[in-house]
Amino acid sequence: MSWTALIPPLLALGFAPLLPGIINRTKAKCAGRDGPPLRQAYFDLWKLLHKGAVYSPTASWVFRAGPVLGLAAVITALAVAPWGGFPALAGFRGDWVFLACLLGLRRFLAVLAALDTGSSCAGMGASRAIHFSALAEPALFLALAVVARKTGPYSLAEMFASLSPWHWVQSGSALALAAGALFIVCLADNSRLPVDDPDTQREPAMIHEAMVLDHGGPDLAFLFYGAALKLWVLGSVLVSLVFPVHPGPWWADALLALGGMLALAVVIGVVESVMARLRMLMVPQLLVGATALGVLALLLIAR
Repeated sequence: MSWTALIPPLLALGFAPLLPGIINRTKAKCAGRDGPPLRQAYFDLWKLLHKGAVYSPTASWVFRAGPVLGLAAVITALAVAPWGGFPALAGFRGDWVFLACLLGLRRFLAVLAALDTGSSCAGMGASRAIHFSALAEPALFLALAVVARKTGPYSLAEMFASLSPWHWVQSGSALALAAGALFIVCLADNSRLPVDDPDTQREPAMIHEAMVLDHGGPDLAFLFYGAALKLWVLGSVLVSLVFPVHPGPWWADALLALGGMLALAVVIGVVESVMARLRMLMVPQLLVGATALGVLALLLIAR
């Protein structure tokens, strides 16, 4: 294993909290405000880590273990997630299924921790999260299947390292449909607009925020940090598909991939600035539409 395989996980661990900061700053600029500093997420994590945690007498060990195990699951996902042309830290054939399972495991642990308190608000958010994630996962699998079918390898790092601008020339329409499906999944799975509003405090409209209302201190820091890492993982898959350019030297690949991640955060901020949250009844239609894009892309590749 080359030492360069350590670069993507280390960059993710250090720069993942920067993505929510860029999104919030972009939204503020679009609204004509200065907005919070880009380092605000780091300040919030530091503050939460130095606070104490309060636990309900009705909560069991599941409530305490959920944030820690969920963070461990998404950190493990960094070992197989694609990033530029870098080799994976622990890549293997079929690891794209393993990546989806790890992200699903983090969601499952967050739902268990939310339900453990017996809070009706947390239960409502957990129910919505499971419903929408079940509709988003087929689109994720189909988009990854399109890339695997086009490039040949069945390992994430090899799939996206083999992808080149020439593939876009040959099958640009199919790859564009797959990228659109991945973008919708990225927004939905990370509780961003138009699926969820991370800034709302209205219980009928909350999904992710409803599940973390009972957490505090280090547990809440683990949840926020895990959410930032999850955004990084799904964003790296999307960026590796949209920008399949690998200059050669590892530092050039790292700078290009990092620039793509920052550009994705700006795009998400712009989308959240120009769109309102969809009605809950409209979200399944959006996710089914993402699945339809994946099916159409796979049909175009397979023909």
